[in-house]
Amino acid sequence: MGIHVFRFFIIGCITAAGYFFPLFRLPRPAGAAIAFIVGGIIMYLETRIRRTQFKVIWSSTIGTYAGVFLGWSLGAVYKNITDDAPTALFIRIFFLIIMPYIGFLVGVQKSEWLDPAHVFRFFKEKSGGRSYKLLDTSVIIDGRITDLCDTGFIEGTLVIPQFVLKELQFIADSSDGLKRQRGRRGLDVLNHLQKSSQISVVIWEMDFPEIRDVDSKLIELARQLDAKIVTNDVNLNKVAKLRGLSVLNINELANALRPVVLPGESMRVFILKEGKEKDQGVGYLDDGTMVVVDNSRRMIGQNVDITVTSVLQTTVGKMIFGRYNEDAR
Repeated sequence: MGIHVFRFFIIGCITAAGYFFPLFRLPRPAGAAIAFIVGGIIMYLETRIRRTQFKVIWSSTIGTYAGVFLGWSLGAVYKNITDDAPTALFIRIFFLIIMPYIGFLVGVQKSEWLDPAHVFRFFKEKSGGRSYKLLDTSVIIDGRITDLCDTGFIEGTLVIPQFVLKELQFIADSSDGLKRQRGRRGLDVLNHLQKSSQISVVIWEMDFPEIRDVDSKLIELARQLDAKIVTNDVNLNKVAKLRGLSVLNINELANALRPVVLPGESMRVFILKEGKEKDQGVGYLDDGTMVVVDNSRRMIGQNVDITVTSVLQTTVGKMIFGRYNEDAR
């Protein structure tokens, strides 16, 4: 409400100035009308600018200034090589109009070229060899990122975007007990990472107000910083890869590090529950891999030696199928 009152006040001041000091010696009512229209245009442009990212404003301004300089230079060069004064004047005016226009359009369409973060990274980060890794909410709450950092497998700088931190705080303040517990766990993980001497952690303030989805903001920030995204979110993983970004998925890493088991090998498994099929039992390895064992339903609650018959790779990991040989007991 306050900003609207202030805008009307500014338009009123401009209108009054047009009335008491009319342009081009116009009648006072006409001067006030023109000033009112100009004030309205200015307020409209102000509202559009407020919705525009800073990088677009920055790059379009730089592009326009570059166009003015280039247009003036080309016009000056043409003036020195021709004796036709009217043609030279037209060419100079043409370049002074068309080149700033082109510079403005290039600045708007290719704003990432002149984004301050991009320029800073080009001069600083490339020479220092630093790499950025953006953490999303899922991998922070998961907590395994702290183990990876403590063991030195994660290098570079971990970036916590401000919008991810806000989402984490929102989850921590949720009325749902489970969500609140997950959010507080995520904040504890961040606190541990900031105190760790093995990794550098940065809270990144850049935001994208016109983008509401947190995953889309994360992808845009990763694209601008040329950073890798660390996540456990399957959908974010797929979308980021489609956008040509590098993704570090901790679940994929855990699956890759699971021990290789070949058919015919023997292993010892604790039968935890019964399976779906007749006389079938189910157990789990220490890394969470499910083991389905034939002829073992009566062995629930006991450790048994089994022979691996096959290994199935699924989207969530591996499943091991085996057979319990009662005669080998």
